[in-house]
Amino acid sequence: MIGSFLHFILNGLISLMVWAIIISAIMSWLTAFNVINLRNGAVASVQRVLETLTAPVLAPLQRIIPPIGGLDITPIFALLILQGIQRYILPALLGGI
Repeated sequence: MIGSFLHFILNGLISLMVWAIIISAIMSWLTAFNVINLRNGAVASVQRVLETLTAPVLAPLQRIIPPIGGLDITPIFALLILQGIQRYILPALLGGI
């Protein structure tokens, strides 16, 4: 009972992080191509929140993985790692509880 609740909470948090990384990456592309402007207060606020949420996951990877041709590919690796944790490690850890 407690194990399934813990699995539900951790699975939800990982899913939220995955979506935050995806939205942050899309916003960075839209900003780079001048589709959205960070001078807009609402857009800037959303970008700051997303950076605050995703920095703990992306920053360690950015220290290890250099940009390729000016393109930051760390969100791809972060998504792969989070999906692996969500699908394989989390059920294995909480399956015995």
